[in-house]
Amino acid sequence: MSTVVTGIGVVAPTGIGATAHWEAVLAGKSGIARIDRFDASGYPVRHAGQVPGFSARERIPGRLIPQTDHWTHLGLAAAADALADAALDPAGVPEFEMAVVTSSSSGGTEFGQHEMERLYQNGPSWVGAYQSIAWFYAATTGQISIRHGMRGPCGVLACEQAGGLDVLGQARRLIRGGSRVVVSGGTDASLCPYGLVAQLSAGGLSTVDDPARAYLPFDVEASGHLPGEGGAILIAESAESARERGVEAYGVIAGYAAGFDPPPDSDRPPVLKRTIDRALADAGVAPSEVDVVFADASGVPAADLIEARALVETFGPGSVPVTAPKTLTGRLYGGGAALDVATALLAMRAGVVPHTVGPERLAPGCDLDLVTRPRDADLRTALVLARGHGGFTAALVLRRP
Repeated sequence: MSTVVTGIGVVAPTGIGATAHWEAVLAGKSGIARIDRFDASGYPVRHAGQVPGFSARERIPGRLIPQTDHWTHLGLAAAADALADAALDPAGVPEFEMAVVTSSSSGGTEFGQHEMERLYQNGPSWVGAYQSIAWFYAATTGQISIRHGMRGPCGVLACEQAGGLDVLGQARRLIRGGSRVVVSGGTDASLCPYGLVAQLSAGGLSTVDDPARAYLPFDVEASGHLPGEGGAILIAESAESARERGVEAYGVIAGYAAGFDPPPDSDRPPVLKRTIDRALADAGVAPSEVDVVFADASGVPAADLIEARALVETFGPGSVPVTAPKTLTGRLYGGGAALDVATALLAMRAGVVPHTVGPERLAPGCDLDLVTRPRDADLRTALVLARGHGGFTAALVLRRP
């Protein structure tokens, strides 16, 4: 049973809505700017990707705003847009045939920080009752499920950047198990003092103060990445369901695999190459059939080299176009790979490989055909890669319908 994507909802630093996002990507219009959600002048990282012009009051039921975090606001808005894009009215689908599974990395970080401030400044009685649910990784899944009456299997995967692919693998399992519709993908929003400090501790953020030169994956000047907020929510359903409803699919979730890297002191190799091989085998796709790779593109030189070597071993030096539009948004953690999937689906429909803005000279060992200008192409098959802090690794193969 084929699983297809019929709806896309985007809330990203490149814009709100799939059309705005795609136009920004093609134009190379960056959503990276100086952080203005709080005073970041005292932090070593002062730039990030922030969703422009988002108003929770215009997109979210008023009663939910004080009960939920900004990350959930973004997820609710993207889910509503994705359902509308899929021309899917949840009221017309049996409630137990609709599932929700989303990706989250940090949960309700900003909400949790404000409640901790109240605790330490004023005492326990000042902590709101919604702290117990707003910070929780599954809050967005739960709120989407409640708002749209979706009572089928619901869950959340906390696999950092890889989670955006893992949830689509899970969505395919649920479709095969009898669910008719799965709301999937993910968003994240950890741009607050507490969230930024937590990200700094991981060691992957670039401290270069020029936003145009801070995130340069595969480049000789690569120094890490910049953070961002937002992501994408996707509607997955069976191909049969899409045909019955008379809607056109963006693409087919053809293959998926996940792995977990060994500890840093292990003599075992990273799992990315094996994960790619398994995803291609799951899709029944030969390496020569892949038309474009949407790279994880960590921006950390050692991690970039691992990814480049895995791609060269799989496809050969410079044998497949590789791109990383995420340099326009920063890494969005739980929302990042879902946004890459949305971008890949839009690219296949448009017949254009979007480019990677920033890199100018490839680092030694990165023998890739890195696309640095938009390139017209007949895109039938796309491979999307994602890795998360701590070893999470995932690969997803998309086919054009």
